[in-house]
Amino acid sequence: MKTLKVLSLIVIMTVVSAFTVKPDTDGYKVGDLATDFSLENIDGKLVSLSDYIDAKGFIVIFTCNTCPYAVAYEDRIVALDKKYASKGFPVIAIMPNNTDVKPGDNMEAMKARARAKGFTFPYLMDKEQKIYPQYGATKTPHVYILEKTRKGNEVKYIGAIDDNYKDSALVTTKYVEDAVDTLLDGGDVKVKETRAIGCSIKV
Repeated sequence: MKTLKVLSLIVIMTVVSAFTVKPDTDGYKVGDLATDFSLENIDGKLVSLSDYIDAKGFIVIFTCNTCPYAVAYEDRIVALDKKYASKGFPVIAIMPNNTDVKPGDNMEAMKARARAKGFTFPYLMDKEQKIYPQYGATKTPHVYILEKTRKGNEVKYIGAIDDNYKDSALVTTKYVEDAVDTLLDGGDVKVKETRAIGCSIKV
């Protein structure tokens, strides 16, 4: 009987771990070069960073529909794209979750959310869940600012959008805006990494 209980516990732990264990990777560090990707957008087209010939860099944000932290940041993400896309730093949003675990993040739900919120940027699905581990993203939202250089798309900042997920009116430090403004001015980003606050990516 005791052996049966132990075996049952092992089976349960195996099933749970299949949905919760993250890939064993540290992902990108500041200064690394990010490889390109080709992911499906909500309009059915494939999007790659190389499509943006005139871009100076990218604000890559791993986000989703179902995480309350991600939802709290949606208007700020839209504002980032409106402010910086025309300056050469467009937002590229990527939904990394396993939709079997989070059906509210499936493609139809993504399309509906984008329409409802007026997304002005690509909202891509990491369907095979191969891109977010390369980056090392663990949360939604999780931001990676890339700058185009002669070497490639260099990671310049990793972390949170700002310092207050609860209320945009209470934000005192806008990490992403500060970093992109510095890059546009040709400077070196001072705060290169912060702790991303959000929901764990579902695998």
